[in-house]
Amino acid sequence: MEIAGQRVSRHGVRIVVIWAVLTAISVPLIIFVLGPHLPPGKMSAEASDQTNANTVMTALLAPIILIVVINIVYSLVVFRARGEAIEDGAPIHGHAPSVLIWIVLTSVTVLALAGWGSYTLVQSAKGAGGGQGPSPADVPKEAKTALPIQVIGQQWAWTFRFPTYSAFETRQLELPVDKLVAFHVTSLDVTHSFWAYELGVKADAVPGVDNVAFVTPRKLGSFNIRCAELCGLWHGHMALHGQVVSVSDFNTWVAREKSANAQIIPDLGPYQRVYFPEPKHRAG
Repeated sequence: MEIAGQRVSRHGVRIVVIWAVLTAISVPLIIFVLGPHLPPGKMSAEASDQTNANTVMTALLAPIILIVVINIVYSLVVFRARGEAIEDGAPIHGHAPSVLIWIVLTSVTVLALAGWGSYTLVQSAKGAGGGQGPSPADVPKEAKTALPIQVIGQQWAWTFRFPTYSAFETRQLELPVDKLVAFHVTSLDVTHSFWAYELGVKADAVPGVDNVAFVTPRKLGSFNIRCAELCGLWHGHMALHGQVVSVSDFNTWVAREKSANAQIIPDLGPYQRVYFPEPKHRAG
């Protein structure tokens, strides 16, 4: 029994050493090499928070994955049957200390990640990503001065309405850099989902619902817009490219869009948080 215990202890030390070495190598690589490339990127303050959260969770999960893989590989290599042995090995009755340590460590890790992730996505990112309905419980301090942009989904296109600029409506979306934006997401027909990938925003577009999501663009450039909710035959056609531009370029773009849409603005009707358009023709 004493010899068997020494063998178990020796194997345990080897596994721990291998695990510690690989962890010391992999965690810095995840943080400094892989982390900057994890989604959704750093184009907005909210996206940056989400990327940081993904980096931290990946770095913390790496040691757990490594200990599982190392145990499996070590057991396959060291404890495999050799020669012409055909008898079953001795029955395994478990090891209570190992089981207890595993349960405690994984439970603490999961609870810590849940608490930290909830704080990060709700407090620092102000809920950007899922939208918070018409009356957000947690809003940024600058919410009252945010630029409101209404996102309207319909089969199968996105349009964007700017209530503070004569409520003009366009299929193009440009955002001013370093300016808090309040997306008011709704739909004219079925449920869609407004997904501005690089901005870290994904908010459902539901008929009769004003779904609010905040975002602060931090970098100039292009971002993808997709529908993330299966909404019919041409669901995949609801794809656009938005732009984050300087404040001066944004003002120039707004003036150009207002001029181009001047004749149709009166026909759009007054700006509303939700729309239930009356059909021009009815059956029967």
